[in-house]
Amino acid sequence: MKKLILSIALLSGLAFSSKAQTEKGKIIVGGTASYTSSKSDASGAKAAENLSLVPNIGYFVANNIAVGTGIGYNYSKIAGASSSGQNEAFVVSPFGRYYVNLSEQFKFFGQAAVPMAFGTVKATDANGEAGDKTGTSTSIGVALSPGFAYFPTKKVAIEFSFAGASYNNLTVKDKNDDKIKGAGRETFAVGTSFFTPQIGVQFHF
Repeated sequence: MKKLILSIALLSGLAFSSKAQTEKGKIIVGGTASYTSSKSDASGAKAAENLSLVPNIGYFVANNIAVGTGIGYNYSKIAGASSSGQNEAFVVSPFGRYYVNLSEQFKFFGQAAVPMAFGTVKATDANGEAGDKTGTSTSIGVALSPGFAYFPTKKVAIEFSFAGASYNNLTVKDKNDDKIKGAGRETFAVGTSFFTPQIGVQFHF
């Protein structure tokens, strides 16, 4: 009888600890960071670069439901000459998440985000070197992504998220606030590859 009571108490404690990671009033802190560099094999070729740093913070408004935002920086530069070859942007990405308990240490989550970036555009020469400011850029999108969170401890989650569906609209304007034709783009993507997840870490407090 004592063993049965002890087992029930232990299972109740495990269930509580699993819920406590994503219960109302908790805070999550994490973010994303990435850097890519691409250069052709042509003689004297310069590299195209992209750097993104977006830390985030969220708050559980209800059990398993969190809302928050990412705030960060994005830098991109092409390898050749362009009137809009370099872009430095301030990034804001509000998000909402819903968690589903799979076991004591594993949770599934779905995330909806509205990434926005407001940047400064500069011209680049044939060597990819940045020159004078030529205008501004505005990027607004919507992204839906699923993922899994593994909790090796109560306060740390290792996350594996996947691209789901996304839409993004980029507008580039010159100094006169007129659109630069050919510099902007509209992108829609759907589908995912479970063999290439994005890996991150979130801290739960």
